[in-house]
Amino acid sequence: MTHLLLDLPPLGAARFASIEDRVARLLDTRQDVVIMQGEALLPLEGAIRGTAGPGTTALNVITGPYGQTFGDWLRDCGATVIDLTVPFHTAVTAGQIREALAEHPEIDFVSLVHAEAATGNTNPVAEIGEAVRAHGALFYLDAVASIGAEPVLPDAWGVDLCVIGAQKAMGGPAGVSAVSVSERAWARMAANPRAPRRSYLSLLDWKERWIDGGRKALPHAPAQLEMLALEACVQRIEAAGPQTVMARHASAAAATRAGALALGGGLEPYVRDAAEAAPVATTLRAPSGTVAADLVARALSADPALPLAAGGGALAGEMIRVNHYGPEANPGAVRASLTALGAALAEKGLGVDTAGALRAAEAAWH
Repeated sequence: MTHLLLDLPPLGAARFASIEDRVARLLDTRQDVVIMQGEALLPLEGAIRGTAGPGTTALNVITGPYGQTFGDWLRDCGATVIDLTVPFHTAVTAGQIREALAEHPEIDFVSLVHAEAATGNTNPVAEIGEAVRAHGALFYLDAVASIGAEPVLPDAWGVDLCVIGAQKAMGGPAGVSAVSVSERAWARMAANPRAPRRSYLSLLDWKERWIDGGRKALPHAPAQLEMLALEACVQRIEAAGPQTVMARHASAAAATRAGALALGGGLEPYVRDAAEAAPVATTLRAPSGTVAADLVARALSADPALPLAAGGGALAGEMIRVNHYGPEANPGAVRASLTALGAALAEKGLGVDTAGALRAAEAAWH
């Protein structure tokens, strides 16, 4: 018995390297790009453990749950961590970053999430990058959710470690991820006695065994199907054009926000300023007297495939998330999500205007 996904010839080093090159072009970067064989938490943690240690003073920006995780990893590495926490309904500003750097001139590492799919905000990385570059700190960026939905430009923004994953806006697999690494970041790792070696977390292993060897021999057998899926989703973005794909995500966000505002029933955007709302997902605040998780469950009872979820942890009571990314960044998914939420609110006895919401969503789609 044969199968489309079985009995494939082994993925060779040249094919692996060509996929890395395509990811580098997507990021418009001349930095080294390493594709790691696991979900994006692998390079996210590996990059921190490779560059941070007892001598590190880190400014860790928290605009959602992933920023909290990065702070935990940094402390575990022995770094001194200064958390800059902003309300999850907003974004951090470059001015706030400059103030923190001026107050703590010893900061030599800055960690930031670009787009927080979990909370629906997105941070102004270009402006923040200018501040970090002027200060001279190493800049670490989680762009897992933003890649494909909005520009991600590590070279132009001065990002030293930029981690991406394919499972959200790129519409690809979750089992592989990538990180672009600047020369400064490689030097920091090489000088860090605590940087992982001979470890699945080790970026230095990839540099020494793969990059420095001219990318001729893979360090270990790759996750073949995930690599091929990554190649396919990059091909799809190239064929459509990155600007077209990003415009589709921006339209989905604008349509969802406009439709939610027109729907009524007390539903409102969680991220207050539309300019700070991520194009990858729209978060909504549940009406007073309702529980977000309950509303989502009611909405999904009609169609479990809808891209709806309640907020995680403590946010499950108040936040509804519309995940309009990848293949779900389309008018049909937005309409279906608004219709289902309208029905769930109506079941609670709240007055809604579903027809008006759909008209508003259609008008907002560019």
